[in-house]
Amino acid sequence: MPSIRLAALWLAVLATVGCQPSDPGTGHQEKVYRHAIDGAPTSLDPAHADNVYAATLVKNLFDTLYRYKYLERPYELTPNLAEGFPEVSDDGRVYRIRLRANARFADDTAFPGSHGRRVTAQDVVYSMKRHFMAETRSRGAWLWRDRIAGLEDGVEISDPQEPVAGLRAIDDRTVRIELTEAFPQFPHTLAMALSAVVPHEAVEHYGESFGVNPVGSGPFTLQRFDESLAVLEPNPNFDRGTINLDEEGYDADRHAEYGLETIDGQPYPLLDRLEIHFITEPTARWSSFASSRGVDAVMVPPEMADRVLEQRQPLSLRPSIRERYHSLTGLEAGFVFHGFNMANPAIGYNDDPQRERRNHKLRCAMRDAFDWTAKNRAFYHGLGAVFPGVIPPLLDSHDPEAARESIRYRPERAMERLESAGWHDESLPQLNYGLEASVQQRQMFEQFRAWMQAVGFPDGSFRPRSFASFGEYARAIGRGELDIFLLGWTLAYPDAQYALQLFYGPNAAPGANSMNYANPEFDRLFERASSMAPGPERTRIYRRLNQMVIDDCVIIGSLARTRLHLWRRHVRMLPDREMVGGFFLRFVDVAVER
Repeated sequence: MPSIRLAALWLAVLATVGCQPSDPGTGHQEKVYRHAIDGAPTSLDPAHADNVYAATLVKNLFDTLYRYKYLERPYELTPNLAEGFPEVSDDGRVYRIRLRANARFADDTAFPGSHGRRVTAQDVVYSMKRHFMAETRSRGAWLWRDRIAGLEDGVEISDPQEPVAGLRAIDDRTVRIELTEAFPQFPHTLAMALSAVVPHEAVEHYGESFGVNPVGSGPFTLQRFDESLAVLEPNPNFDRGTINLDEEGYDADRHAEYGLETIDGQPYPLLDRLEIHFITEPTARWSSFASSRGVDAVMVPPEMADRVLEQRQPLSLRPSIRERYHSLTGLEAGFVFHGFNMANPAIGYNDDPQRERRNHKLRCAMRDAFDWTAKNRAFYHGLGAVFPGVIPPLLDSHDPEAARESIRYRPERAMERLESAGWHDESLPQLNYGLEASVQQRQMFEQFRAWMQAVGFPDGSFRPRSFASFGEYARAIGRGELDIFLLGWTLAYPDAQYALQLFYGPNAAPGANSMNYANPEFDRLFERASSMAPGPERTRIYRRLNQMVIDDCVIIGSLARTRLHLWRRHVRMLPDREMVGGFFLRFVDVAVER
């Protein structure tokens, strides 16, 4: 437990943290919430918001056509910029979406007179087209490539005025989108940060610096952005009416303890200032949380678990922690895994069929030598759910009968595989292992290297390449510079298709398929399942695809982390890093002294 002296200090400051006078003359107390995330985005352009760090900010600076209800679980879509749900043709290919009339972009010098204008259907079309313009360097084109008519593989748009068959503004408030075939998950893609709507004036005005000068129609505007902090303030042009907790999925049995009733009927956002602190190291985030002027919420780092938890099975917090803070625990909607770069002939595909078979045994041996139980204990409280493949337990299509041997620690089997394939000290390849520049990630690498050395890999087999930021790390993966890399993948919508598209051939790097996996049979089945409605047959295909990933030893995976959220009692919210992502921040409120 924290020291008695420190605990007393925390209790003394709780009543005042988050509130400070903004105008001494009026006595108005400013509502401030300080949030922490474990990485810094390099760009706030929605076209680059393919990671949780960028999405946390983008979802509050910009808006999407749809979103997920704040409190509803399982996650449920609801209109956002759209006025209602789409009208969909009988064959599931044509969508007509009507926009709300009162959405406006924030005031900015990019607009005539610096006055933000109304959001139109043309803005939606433009924002989607941007992903297919070379100058955008989009990380999200894979969402709609070969999905929207006219945006097939290889298509590149040079002029935003260039017509696209499947993208059209019928009038200022109506968008018509035609797909090449039915894709039931399509509305979910319109709730992702990558789909946020941007004004062409701002993109043209700021050019390459648009990513640090974001202009959107979301609830906040950006006041400061650097490598350590982003400061957001309310957008005066934002108007979505008042919060209706019942419509957001409020359930008294699950939510009454969080004090959310006080935000019902209020216009949002509710804060005067939102600070998002970028704190990479888990212990540093905890230290900030312990500070009177630090962040107001934390995901408990593994080394602090024993101070916070009363027991792990079943999971419960110490009484002193329950009394002092609000808390939330649960499995993430995602997973972590190690990926192999299949485009490197030294470890993946090779023109020599015999070498390719040896490479397959090499990857499988490395997977056998990996001890998920030890990694879970060391870095994830011992509370993570280890599972085979990439369909996490949160999803209905998760297969509890999948090949469990793929996640078992079997060093003897690893050595047998290496020997049978003719791998030895002199022949084993040197491989680049990528990691972000943090103490924790270095510890993970050293643990990984020790396991590999235990089954026969020489000391120099794995060359660590460290990167100062997640953005640099992601770019190196996209360029194929890393042979083994640790990734976390958070589902953007509640369907296994979103996880399985990590292995779809056309999504190869720099797209979502960082492994550069190329399996024609996988692609065929993936395409077939993508046009199917939910049901037993689609689940069967999903599980077959998952098994193919396991059989081909494309990854070492996977583990779904258990999130342990703590936040101060004066903060009224339900945090969520998963599919809702940073969207919950627009509903956060803090209590002030009267």
